[in-house]
Amino acid sequence: MSPIKDLQLVYEALGKYDTFSTGDTVAGTLSFTLKDDAKLKKVVVKLKGRARVHWSEGTGDRRRSHTETREYFNVKKYFVEENGKGTELSKGDHRFPFELKIPEGDFPSSFKGFYGKITYSIEAKLSRSWRVPTTIEKEICFVSKTLQNYGQTMLPSSGAMDKEVGVFSKGQVKLSASIDKTVCYPGDIVSIVGTACNFSSKETKVKFSLDQKIEYRAHCHVKYHYEKLCKLVGNTLKENAEETVSCQIKIPEDATPTLHNCDIVRVQYCIKVYLDISFAFDPEVELPLVVMPLGFASHQSGAVAGPHPGGFSGAPSYNDFPPPGYPQSYPGQQASSSGYSSQWPQQVPQYGFASAAYPPSMGQHYGPTAPPTFQQEGQTPSYPSLYPSI
Repeated sequence: MSPIKDLQLVYEALGKYDTFSTGDTVAGTLSFTLKDDAKLKKVVVKLKGRARVHWSEGTGDRRRSHTETREYFNVKKYFVEENGKGTELSKGDHRFPFELKIPEGDFPSSFKGFYGKITYSIEAKLSRSWRVPTTIEKEICFVSKTLQNYGQTMLPSSGAMDKEVGVFSKGQVKLSASIDKTVCYPGDIVSIVGTACNFSSKETKVKFSLDQKIEYRAHCHVKYHYEKLCKLVGNTLKENAEETVSCQIKIPEDATPTLHNCDIVRVQYCIKVYLDISFAFDPEVELPLVVMPLGFASHQSGAVAGPHPGGFSGAPSYNDFPPPGYPQSYPGQQASSSGYSSQWPQQVPQYGFASAAYPPSMGQHYGPTAPPTFQQEGQTPSYPSLYPSI
């Protein structure tokens, strides 16, 4: 029976949200009790960061697994240096305070998804001769600093396209769209304006959606996971008609921030405006969107937002950033192509509609006499929201 009992690993929280970033020091205490005198070969505390993706494809003999890992850092503090003979520790309580600094580097934020995760943790290991090591591990939440440069580029964005309708109908459709910002935060409202010209023989509908794409990479293999976080459907647009409509979409409060600095996991967002045409490829305009960690909002326009004062030169402390949101499942959500989708949060208010603030340049537009009615499309039950073993 092991003489080690009451093994505890405690670290000091930083800031309101208990988050860390590059250059921060993780301070804490490793404590345990020895029931008898014992020889320990090693007592060490590690601070480490790593990313891992894993998924399987195919069935039977053709089933293949794909795995890839990245080690970002592994900082160690030895209290008993490893040696062959071991070091005698006396019976009783033992406490070892530690301070481990996170190295400087372009490390991605903490993330957990269906086929991969990015984790940062502190781990303590006690080793004895011819025994299985005794370990304890605690995760910490890490927020990357690299997205802060996007906060200075909160500009509108627009796009347009036209298309000849195919075999089952004749004519052309044109579509243009714009959004009032390309960088936003969880809980933000994004205003969208879309103009559709239907010169075909088919009726169509203008649709808006907020899409999330997560990309996992393992060697030369890629796995995509798509989420349609919100979808709005407009009124029917008759043949030879033109309409300009606007709507607002709220970014979920628990949205995972954009992840762009990890080569095996990537999280991207876009606002998609498209026309639903029967028996034809839907013309669409995709407008990329960057979702920032909520704490970055505090240094927009030189102002400090929220209850936490800014740090040096008015910038917020990264320890005051809330942890990144992780993909979650909610009952009653339409399943995505990969078998999972999160539901738009129930607390989202009704969407408002206003006159076009960013009219696209497609010639003269004739707006509707009354605001178009939008509705969220029907949803089917989701698949079980269980993470695979990774």
